[in-house]
Amino acid sequence: MTLARPWGVVRRMDAKRPIDAAGAAGLIVFSTTLALNQVVVKLTNDGFAPVFQAGLRSVLALGIIGGWILWQRLSLDLTRSQVQWGVISGVLFAAEFVFLFNALDLTSVARASVIFYSMPVWLGIAAHILLPGERLSAGKIAGMALAFGGVVLALAERGGDASLLGDALALLASFGWAAIALTVRATPLASVRPEIQLGFQLAVSGPVLLVLAPAFGPLLRDLQPLHLWGLAFQVICVASLGFLFWFHLMKIYRASGVASFSFLSPVLAVIFGWLILGEEIGVQVWGALALVAVGLILINRK
Repeated sequence: MTLARPWGVVRRMDAKRPIDAAGAAGLIVFSTTLALNQVVVKLTNDGFAPVFQAGLRSVLALGIIGGWILWQRLSLDLTRSQVQWGVISGVLFAAEFVFLFNALDLTSVARASVIFYSMPVWLGIAAHILLPGERLSAGKIAGMALAFGGVVLALAERGGDASLLGDALALLASFGWAAIALTVRATPLASVRPEIQLGFQLAVSGPVLLVLAPAFGPLLRDLQPLHLWGLAFQVICVASLGFLFWFHLMKIYRASGVASFSFLSPVLAVIFGWLILGEEIGVQVWGALALVAVGLILINRK
């Protein structure tokens, strides 16, 4: 839903204002876009093979982000260490989307979203161990326990269109997202503008994914105009302009307020999977979603 993710830069971007009506509206739109993207990826997988789709998305989005960087005249004067870690973040980004796009090909949007958005749990555990000053408070531990319980509950439910492999891939994608967030927080990339971080992730992942794509089978499936629109939505509304909009919100509003809206994306993704795809969602999955959503709220509370 990853790229220069919200949890990867929350702590180092100091916003000034509490969330107001305009900020809340913008964050709801952004969260809705991320949630809808899960459905769009699953639908677009019917036209493009998952890894090929992810590679195309990165390459096309790079054109937009690259144009933005040039237009804004953002400095590309980077140290060797920053470049090296930028490449590493790009490789992690490629791995994340190999896992996520294939997960959405195998399992439901609801299940993949509940598991994927458990990412703050894994990031919190890693940060607690690896980063000075990132000790977990009682509230955050409680939130992580709830979210972890939600993931366990989702994995235990095997009805409907559940796929153990798809669920496992969604969990690996969540680990990949956490690794990216940790990388941009704890390495020399922390002092690089988010747009440049995003550029690294797209520039490295695009070629890597396109090279890997043939190993996962035919590149095209039953390609229809709908799938081209789905790819365009991902490129424009999520992977480029969507995250530029999110960066803009981060410059204006307090990071803690922005992060507090993170629970909306998995909730809306489950609802969209039900409304648009007609996914059958059992009581256990709804319970898992509730646990993850409440857990995210507690994790992001000050």
